[in-house]
Amino acid sequence: MPVRKVKPTSPGRRKMSFADFSGLTKKRPEKSLSKGKKRISGRGNNGRITIRHRGGGHKRLYREIDFKRTDKVNVPGVVHSIEYDPNRTAYIMLIFYADGDKRYHLAPEGIVVGDSIVCADRTKVKPGNRMQLEHIPTGYKIYNLETNLGRGGEVVRSAGTSATLVGFDKEFAIVQLPSNEVRRVRKNCSATIGTVCNSEHSLVRIGKAGRKRWMGRRPQVLGKSMNAVDHPHGGGEGHSPIGSKKGPRTPWGKRALGVKTRKRSKSSDKLIMRKRSSKKRKK
Repeated sequence: MPVRKVKPTSPGRRKMSFADFSGLTKKRPEKSLSKGKKRISGRGNNGRITIRHRGGGHKRLYREIDFKRTDKVNVPGVVHSIEYDPNRTAYIMLIFYADGDKRYHLAPEGIVVGDSIVCADRTKVKPGNRMQLEHIPTGYKIYNLETNLGRGGEVVRSAGTSATLVGFDKEFAIVQLPSNEVRRVRKNCSATIGTVCNSEHSLVRIGKAGRKRWMGRRPQVLGKSMNAVDHPHGGGEGHSPIGSKKGPRTPWGKRALGVKTRKRSKSSDKLIMRKRSSKKRKK
């Protein structure tokens, strides 16, 4: 769906752009699949702010998305509508299944109202169908990838993203993720064929600070603009240098750049064949 620009009637709208929702179905979300969403505003379980610059924003209804589809194996469904979801960058599709059930799923690129989809161990390879990795041909684009058996899709769910099935190694499938990380995933895990829709989401320009406030993001202020009691970079006249020879600091005095924060390696790191940060050497 294309990005729509607006007339520069004010400085905030001069560079602003919106997603064109012309291809979406104009309807309220399915009542049985939506519920209210409580705002956390960056607070932890003690009620204290643990993430700064969060708060406010428009109310949102949470749409319950089925990332597993395990209880609908071999049950065909028809796309009833393609809808906007304020809780994610991708669009979602409402599926009417043959047994009378309704579900929300992530919509792939190119899907239209009236198309049929199915989830099975092995089925036809077309966008929207979900199957096990061992039955997907090498080189196909996949999304909503299941990395732990039984948990449902956990990665490759953002707008315009897709992973590539590179090959197979014994009981594992080799998948290249959108970050260019290559990792092994068990062959009996599932994935959906295609690319997540709304690939032009990254081209949308916010344009003004107020629009960011609608999204629940509060302003950020540079440390050098604060007083000395508020930040290690604060104090001085105007935008003075931060005054730290050892580099920038966090508001709590810790080093901000080049510090490893990971305490221990995860057990799943052994499945990584090529990390996303590794660069090819120039010959």
